[in-house]
Amino acid sequence: IVIIVDELADLMMVSPGEVEDAICRLAQLARAAGIHLIIATQRPSVNVITGLIKANMPSRIAFAVSSGVDSRTILDMNGAEKLLGKGDMLFSPYGIPKPLRVQGAFVSDAEVGAVVEFLSSRKPEDSQKEQEIAEKMKEMQSAIENAATSSDGSSGSDKDVLFAEAGRFIIEKDKASIGMLQRWFKIGFNRAARIMDQLADAGVVGEEEGTKPRKVLMSSEQFEQYIEEQY
Repeated sequence: IVIIVDELADLMMVSPGEVEDAICRLAQLARAAGIHLIIATQRPSVNVITGLIKANMPSRIAFAVSSGVDSRTILDMNGAEKLLGKGDMLFSPYGIPKPLRVQGAFVSDAEVGAVVEFLSSRKPEDSQKEQEIAEKMKEMQSAIENAATSSDGSSGSDKDVLFAEAGRFIIEKDKASIGMLQRWFKIGFNRAARIMDQLADAGVVGEEEGTKPRKVLMSSEQFEQYIEEQY
């Protein structure tokens, strides 16, 4: 399975926290599942290629860029700003300390169409194998979703894996807001809101009061006792 993101910047503009979280989690699990992840962008800035995304993408390619800053964002070193263009690139594979300068091949639209047509013509009439693959993909997706929402060391719990850490963080700061969770744990709005709802259901924080932060209702000792009883 090969997953290709043609322009990461477009996704990061819409929902940066959720996209970053999804890419990092997919990259971590893809290695064991044999999934190849290719991410491309024409805007190599730190807002698009974040530190977490870079840490989970060990092999990188840089084409000609306009400045050394852009080169360092991709490769952690200068060099890409001196490339000539037209497929001239620096390839930094995992485990190689110094990037390799290589020439990328040009593939025309006609060649792409011919390859797609060839592969389509070889599609087997028997769809049983495809159905088995689809079922396995559904199982993998279900396993990933369950892992994302399960708690540390718990079984049968529907609490987020960050539930305990988020509770301790909020009690320590004596302030509860979704934005705080997003910034501190680098997660998307939906996930942060779900964690906040779970904390409210557990009695750690109060109900929403308009735009004001929720009230913290538990002390640190009470929360630790709650965690022990639950897990």
